[in-house]
Amino acid sequence: MAEQGRELTVGVVVARSGRLAKLGDPLAFALDLLRPLLEREGVRNGGRRHPVRLVARDSRSTAEGARQAVRELLAEEDARIVLTLAGTEVLPAVADACERAGVPCLSSTFPWQVYYYGRDAHGRRPFRWTYHFCWGLDDIAETFADLWEHAAGPGRTVGCLWNDGPQGTWSRDAERGFAPVARARGHRLVDPGGYREPADGLDALVDAFRAADADIVTSAATARDLAVFRAAVAGRGGPQPRMITCSRWLAYPPTTTGGGDRPAQDRVATLVYWTPAHPYRSSLDGMTAAELAEAYEQGTGGQWLQPLGLAYALFEVARHALATADDPGDPAAVAAAVGRTRLETVAGPLDWTAGPVPNVATIRLAGGQWQPGTRHPYELAVVTNRRVEGLPAAADLLPLTASDGRSG
Repeated sequence: MAEQGRELTVGVVVARSGRLAKLGDPLAFALDLLRPLLEREGVRNGGRRHPVRLVARDSRSTAEGARQAVRELLAEEDARIVLTLAGTEVLPAVADACERAGVPCLSSTFPWQVYYYGRDAHGRRPFRWTYHFCWGLDDIAETFADLWEHAAGPGRTVGCLWNDGPQGTWSRDAERGFAPVARARGHRLVDPGGYREPADGLDALVDAFRAADADIVTSAATARDLAVFRAAVAGRGGPQPRMITCSRWLAYPPTTTGGGDRPAQDRVATLVYWTPAHPYRSSLDGMTAAELAEAYEQGTGGQWLQPLGLAYALFEVARHALATADDPGDPAAVAAAVGRTRLETVAGPLDWTAGPVPNVATIRLAGGQWQPGTRHPYELAVVTNRRVEGLPAAADLLPLTASDGRSG
C-alpha cells in the first residue's frame, strides 16, 4: 500500500453569478463531474498517495471578485494550484493574482497573445507561476481565411467589425494580432475604427463596408452587438454580406437577441475548437469527447458547449502536474511540472514544451457555422477541418441569407 501523503487542494475560480455566469457552466459541470473521481482516487506521486480536494469560489464575473476568490482559495483552502477560464477581465485578474501570490495557475479560452503579451510578459521575462492553453489570434485569422476562401475564393475584401476594447485592439495589432496574418493570406481588411460597446448603432460601419465593396465581415462582437449590426444591414437595404465570421461568444448555442425570430448568430461562421466529433479521450478515465458531451446534456438538460472540453482538460493537466511534480506540496515544483507537461487530453494534445512562448500550449482550430439543426434548434457544423486530424467536415457552408427571404 502506498504511503499516505499530504492533502492537496485544487482551487477553481468560476463565474456563478453576474453577467458571465452562463460562461461558467462548463467549468462548474466539469468540477462536479470529476470531483468524485479525483477525490476518490487522489494523486499518486513518488510512492505516496495524496488525498485531493476540489474547492471552488465564485468570481462574481468581476476582476475584483476574481482576485478575492484567489485570496480565499489560498488563505482558507491552501490551494496548491488554481484553475479558471473565460472572461476578458476576469481571467487575467485570476492569473495576475496567482502570479503575485506565488501559486500555480492554469487557464484557458482566451487567445494566448492577449493572455501573454497583454499581461506584459516577453521572451526574456516569462511568467513564473501562470500557465495557459488556447488558440492564438493568428490561428483565428488562419481559420477565418480558410472559411472566406472556401466560400468565395482568395483575395477577399473583408470588413472588420471590431470594438475599441481589448478584442478590437488586439485583433488589429500590427505585430501580434489577427490583421497581419489575414493580410499575409492576401486579404484586404477594411477597418473604419472601433465602436464602443454596447453598440448604439452601426450604420456608419455598414456604409463603410459597402463603399469598399466588402462582401465578407469579420467580427469579435458580442451576440447583442452582432444583432445590432445585422439589423443595421437589413435596415439600410441593399445586398447582405456573403459571410460573417465571428470569434466571440460564438462558442455558445445561439439565442434570439435584440428582437426578431432569428438569433444574431444564425448562419454565422466561427471557430471550432471542441465538439463531440473530436477524436480525443480523457487521460483520467478514457471518456471520449462524445461521451463527455452526452454526459453534459443528460446532466444539465442543456446543449453541449464548446468550452466543456477545455474545462475538463484543466483538471486533467492539474492532476498530471500534481502526480509528476518533484514535490506536489511545493508550489514551485507544481508550476515546473505544468511547464514540462505533454499530455493527450479530451481537448486534444497539449504540450507546454513546444511553445509558441513559455507558459503557453496551443490547441487546434477548425472552421464551422451555426446552422439550423435537427437535435437542437441550432448546431455547430464543421465546415473546414484541415488543421484538425481525424475531425470530419460534416456540412456545407450555408448562405448567410435564409432561403425564405428573411435575413439571418
